[in-house]
Amino acid sequence: MSGARRKDIAASVRQRLLNISRDQGEDFQLVLTRFALERFLYRLSRCRHAGVFVLKGAMLFSVWTGKPHRPTRDLDLLATGDPTDERLKELLGDVCKTEVEPDGVEFKAETISISPIREDDEYQGRRVRIGAVLGRLRIPLQIDLGFGDVVTPAAEMITYPSLLDFPPPQIRVYTRESVIAEKLQAMVALGLLNSRMKDFYDLWVMSRRFRFDGVALTSAIRATFRRRKTGIPSEIPSALSDEFAVDREKNIQWGAFLRRNKLEGESVGLNGVVQELREFLVPPLHAAAEGGTFNLHWDPGEKWS
Repeated sequence: MSGARRKDIAASVRQRLLNISRDQGEDFQLVLTRFALERFLYRLSRCRHAGVFVLKGAMLFSVWTGKPHRPTRDLDLLATGDPTDERLKELLGDVCKTEVEPDGVEFKAETISISPIREDDEYQGRRVRIGAVLGRLRIPLQIDLGFGDVVTPAAEMITYPSLLDFPPPQIRVYTRESVIAEKLQAMVALGLLNSRMKDFYDLWVMSRRFRFDGVALTSAIRATFRRRKTGIPSEIPSALSDEFAVDREKNIQWGAFLRRNKLEGESVGLNGVVQELREFLVPPLHAAAEGGTFNLHWDPGEKWS
């Protein structure tokens, strides 16, 4: 493709993304980043390494609800195989160089840098930074890679929604049950030290929007806690306790999270969120601890029944 044609496509894409930003009242940089991450996923889905990765994290909500439920600037993936930096640079470099239909975005394989995720050392997490460009616009991207986790039930193949009219990615994604199990394990492991307010928010949103089968959810909890070598508590976890819910510092963190992500319209406070999560999470957690069968179903309107 000629340089002039590439510039025309990039300019057209930029204008359409700017229109979306204005029409929806979203920050343009967030819209731009979301588009770039989507196009990275498309290249990943078309390259020979597609089977190595499974999508997880906040971008899943675009799959489940058709739109993001909170702003996110990074991409979360589960990866299989050798977690060495050399291998990851090779894999991700191949993704960057994958030939696809022109969409205006260029991913610079030479900019790839990899570092450990400090809070995830035990699970060999890696943080990847990649530079992308859309015309003259530079788009710094962050991809967090996890290794060794189990997806229960098994990962699903889906079509990821495209922001514009470009071919959408066909990728494997985490099931909702596995998302809940991993965030719940982090809550149990971190206890009163937990400052990951996005986990509380994500679980709260999921409990209000989706139905769940108790057997599938307890199976995911058992598998995740076993893989992460975490005991399943038979009591209420500290992160779901009244002590946590009314803690002044935690409520400050909750308020800061809402403001940072422009979610101030959410009227519920941390205390209310923790109470709702306790009702949602504790029954399947205790069933998983006891080794029994949890033959109930969660409905956002009727709770466990």
